[in-house]
Amino acid sequence: MKNIEIRDAVVGEEVVIKNIAWGTWWSAYRTIISEDQIRYMLEALYNEAELRQLIVSDDQRFILLWEDGVAHGFAAYAVRPEDPSVCKLHKLYVLPECQGKGYGRRLLEEITTRLKAQDIRKLDLNVNRQNPAFDFYRAYGFDVLRQEDIAIGPYWMNDYVMRLDIGSGSVA
Repeated sequence: MKNIEIRDAVVGEEVVIKNIAWGTWWSAYRTIISEDQIRYMLEALYNEAELRQLIVSDDQRFILLWEDGVAHGFAAYAVRPEDPSVCKLHKLYVLPECQGKGYGRRLLEEITTRLKAQDIRKLDLNVNRQNPAFDFYRAYGFDVLRQEDIAIGPYWMNDYVMRLDIGSGSVA
């Protein structure tokens, strides 16, 4: 029987998050965006100093999914400062070799449970319009709110903005 644990990331686990991101992005994005853009985004968003700052500042809450003591996925989320009734899922990644085991769903369930306890009933996210993860989010219950194109350095992310209405009952 596998021992699955989801817990908050702490300072010192930046390299764990970085390794999952680097192990996931190439598989997830190589047919969607250029290698140069992947490298740029990973170096900008998933360097250890940036991750440490996010964890220390609590600007985003990072959670890690561990199976038998090995980290296989993470998520990061934060309440929107402009609307504290809405939370934004900034990141959710599961290593390619671990996808299909329900880990992404477990990370989302953990987040929605935490948000319900804080009486937050809406969870937003951005997903690239060509990313197969779009189907995962739709199956979980997210709906498309709009399309959005975001400049990140010299590159563009062409996303859907999606929302999950958490409600008071159980999530899908």
